[in-house]
Amino acid sequence: MIDPQQPPDPLRSPALEHKTLLWLVVGFSAAFLMVLWPLTGAVLWALFLAIVFWPMHQRVRRRASRRPSVAAFLTLLTIVVIVILPLSLVSASVVEQASVVYQKIKSGEMQPGQSLQRVMDALPVWAQGILQRFGLSDIPALLQRAGEIIQRSGQAITSGLVGLGQVTLDFVVSFFIMLYVLFFLLRDGTTLTARIERAVPLRPEQTRKMLSQFVAVVRATVKGNVVVALIQGALGAVAFWYLAIPGPMLWGALMALLSLLPAVGAALVWGPVALYLLFTGEVLSGVGLTVWGVLVIGLVDNVLRPILVGRDTRMPDYLILVATVGGISLFGLNGFVIGPVIAAMFLVSWNLLTEVRNEEPDSSGG
Repeated sequence: MIDPQQPPDPLRSPALEHKTLLWLVVGFSAAFLMVLWPLTGAVLWALFLAIVFWPMHQRVRRRASRRPSVAAFLTLLTIVVIVILPLSLVSASVVEQASVVYQKIKSGEMQPGQSLQRVMDALPVWAQGILQRFGLSDIPALLQRAGEIIQRSGQAITSGLVGLGQVTLDFVVSFFIMLYVLFFLLRDGTTLTARIERAVPLRPEQTRKMLSQFVAVVRATVKGNVVVALIQGALGAVAFWYLAIPGPMLWGALMALLSLLPAVGAALVWGPVALYLLFTGEVLSGVGLTVWGVLVIGLVDNVLRPILVGRDTRMPDYLILVATVGGISLFGLNGFVIGPVIAAMFLVSWNLLTEVRNEEPDSSGG
């Protein structure tokens, strides 16, 4: 039996227990993140898709009342049909067209060297002088350097083909883990959110603000940036197809990828092509592509993004650009979402800290 008169053990004080528990939480959380790291992309994309399609899932759930698993499965099936399958078909077409373009260059049907030489000859004298000053006027030498780079890349790819089967297996496993996690996030999302709100050691209104900003930025990035990028890439591919430029799907995919970067975007692809057409005598095609790029492709960002995202969730363009580029360099392709989300959480956390510090004089004076 415990003696009520026995003095409390100093090694088991509440403050020490709290600190010990806190260190245990931090340590095991870090260990869990290490375990989760190989599947970070799959888990994050499951979370992103669950956030983006949550309003639709709520409507499905209202129609399938008292059957949350059925509602989650129907929402998951809808995501697969309207998002994953079309992206898979587009990716297959891009890979096929990339192979066709490569074979045409290899067979001599397409000759980039002659095209570059035509552009070089059409440049003004002052522009040719600048290129000569930087050693960029020798087309054969430039092509030789490009060939050496391609050859080295080809050797690296060939050596990497040994592990292609393992890479494919990893992708398949990650894909099905993403679907599996997405199902449970859709089914148990409300419960998980409530548990997070109770577990985070902040005031309820602060926790809700953090979570709401996180959700808003994820939706803004995925729903806004990705949809706008896909539309810009599709419009660019249509223009390239109309002008009979080889590999329109390939160039459209590249435009869509570059459209994820604000302030630069698809113009990095269609701009040089338009200049090439102008310098090589196809003035009508060059002017038409320029007008299409500026008035159609360029305005998509200014018209659709506020509709899809809303101006209240947008961060400054320079911050989005820095966060996106930094996120991609650190996390790969997943970084175009992770980077802006981290930047948004950075701003929200500092805003909350500022609000708390501004409240301190009032609370002490009362």
